[in-house]
Amino acid sequence: MQPGIPQDNKLKTFDEFWVFYLTQHSKKSTRAWHFLGTSLVFIFLALGASVNAWFLLAAPVTAYGLAWYSHFFIEGNKPATFGHPLWSLRADFKMFFFTLTGRLEQELKRLSL
Repeated sequence: MQPGIPQDNKLKTFDEFWVFYLTQHSKKSTRAWHFLGTSLVFIFLALGASVNAWFLLAAPVTAYGLAWYSHFFIEGNKPATFGHPLWSLRADFKMFFFTLTGRLEQELKRLSL
């Protein structure tokens, strides 16, 4: 049993999902691939709005491609987005901003992960 995850494995709140999400991203290289993918989302959204609308399509394709690669070939698990797509997107942005601001390691320690 992992800390913060209900014994019945039914995630009822985003806070419960957040703990689960972080357990599914236990390797730094998985988190790095996610960070790269999410960074490209912001770049592609800006390019899509100013240069060419095709970048808008490339944003989710690239982000999910990099994230799923990291789950299948590095982390060895199934992406959380398959079961909880909206919470997964929210958690990915939360993890991105925690990483960007240098708070992710502190959050992992706080949650005993």
